[in-house]
Amino acid sequence: MKQDEIIEMANKASKEWLKELPSPEETANPIPKRFLEIFAKLVAAKEREACAKLCESYISKSPHSWGGTTMAAAIRARGQA
Repeated sequence: MKQDEIIEMANKASKEWLKELPSPEETANPIPKRFLEIFAKLVAAKEREACAKLCESYISKSPHSWGGTTMAAAIRARGQA
């Protein structure tokens, strides 16, 4: 993942967190816990998708590689858990 992608996700997490009207205790912390939770979910989702796409790329290289589809689906399913 590139630095600008991580910064973009941090900005998105910040906007999402501010929608929730954080408590004064949360805003007093340098990095509020809820912001970090949102940010971590965004980073994990981005990484899962990158891994799933890598699995799918093996399908185009070898038509006999049916496992790539199965692995990609399993990786994406982890985000639903």
